[in-house]
Amino acid sequence: MLELVNLSKRYKQFYAVKNMNMYIEKGEIVGLLGPNGAGKSTAISMLSTLIEPTEGDVLFERRSVLKKPVSLRKVTGVVPQEIALYEDLTADENLFFFGKIYKMSGTNLKQKIDDILDLIGLTDRRNSLVKKFSGGMKRRLNIGVALLHDPELLIMDEPTVGIDPQSRNYILETVKKLNKEKGMTVLYTSHYMEEVEFLCDRIYIMDRGNLIAVGTTEEIKEILSSENTIYIEAELLNDSFITALQDELTIKKVFVKNETVTIIVPKEINIFRLVTEFAANSNVQLKSLSVKTPTLEDVFLHLTGRALRD
Repeated sequence: MLELVNLSKRYKQFYAVKNMNMYIEKGEIVGLLGPNGAGKSTAISMLSTLIEPTEGDVLFERRSVLKKPVSLRKVTGVVPQEIALYEDLTADENLFFFGKIYKMSGTNLKQKIDDILDLIGLTDRRNSLVKKFSGGMKRRLNIGVALLHDPELLIMDEPTVGIDPQSRNYILETVKKLNKEKGMTVLYTSHYMEEVEFLCDRIYIMDRGNLIAVGTTEEIKEILSSENTIYIEAELLNDSFITALQDELTIKKVFVKNETVTIIVPKEINIFRLVTEFAANSNVQLKSLSVKTPTLEDVFLHLTGRALRD
């Protein structure tokens, strides 16, 4: 349905996105995962024809849309990362305004507004000013605007940033519902691992403008199939202990957060004796050592040396 071919965006000498190759099949939910600043929003802006790439092409149904973007724009709904609503208008008035932009009118528009308000759970607040809405309600209305014209492709750029868990769950369930009941194709960007694991058929992982992994959740986790992720909980962590771990050649990655250390080691290595020895020599008191099933977070740490939300 949609394909990015060697897509790049350069600002002087800085590449926000570099040589990105990606495809989206009709009817699937594809996740684009990466930390803030990875280039996700720039990629979204290019594939939705809002900005022109420096190099490469965007193909919709095998035809370039860079010079003639109308064919893609007609069937695409975009939920931007920043709220794009008129706060001095009501929910109903916002939907009516954007419906007019989509060249909708009359009974069709009125019925569609009713349907959208029901879908996003805001029927009882249709006549309330948006400036009185919570962050979660604004996010839901933002999604409603993107759905007014029944798009075939829905692009969602971090739609759950800064909202409460209830609204977040509502949005995730709504995306699932749209995909299952209407066959809507969805591109979903996030820096929350659990969201893409819940929603997506396939995942692209992006960091510093580059795609670094692609596949299903299980395929990406297979990157660590020959390694163990070990979590070390300790009291009085110190530099001496961390340095000993970092200097140990059999340990591939070391990541520290609060009082927990995550290390990645080959499965054939018994690291527990060494960790215990390092702790004793550094006067660190170990609370627990545990081996856990690899997560997407572990894969990202393995590939980049840093956590997803760094």
